[in-house]
Amino acid sequence: MVTEPLYSLTDYPLHSYDKLRYADTDRQGHVNNAVFSTMLETGRAEFLLAPEKPFHEAGCAFVIARLEIDYLGEIRWPGRVEIGTRIMTIGKSSMTLEQALFQDGRPVARARTVIVQMNESTRRSHPLSDDAVQRLNKLMPKVV
Repeated sequence: MVTEPLYSLTDYPLHSYDKLRYADTDRQGHVNNAVFSTMLETGRAEFLLAPEKPFHEAGCAFVIARLEIDYLGEIRWPGRVEIGTRIMTIGKSSMTLEQALFQDGRPVARARTVIVQMNESTRRSHPLSDDAVQRLNKLMPKVV
């Protein structure tokens, strides 16, 4: 597992972006910290919930068990934010994602998120399918 911080979008196999809105700013003129979480959600949802081939099983959903965000710099409006995402660990019913946000190539946040697949009827964790585990493994960093 890679333990050094990654500060380039190219370090992440999955890329997404969000356009900044004036409404995202606070009294100090920078993007509010709460919006960082929304941008990270964009990066997660676009690949986990892709309609053509979602990672969750029928009757299941993904829930966040833990979210850690390191704020590295301000985000300023106007503009856009690039979102990088990769898988760090895969468990029986969960995964840990590492994500980073960049504005104009500059790292502005880094996050780790633990996501659990939950059965919507029992409201308990549900094992990931073999297919999902194989597909997720392809998104993990290569150990050199």
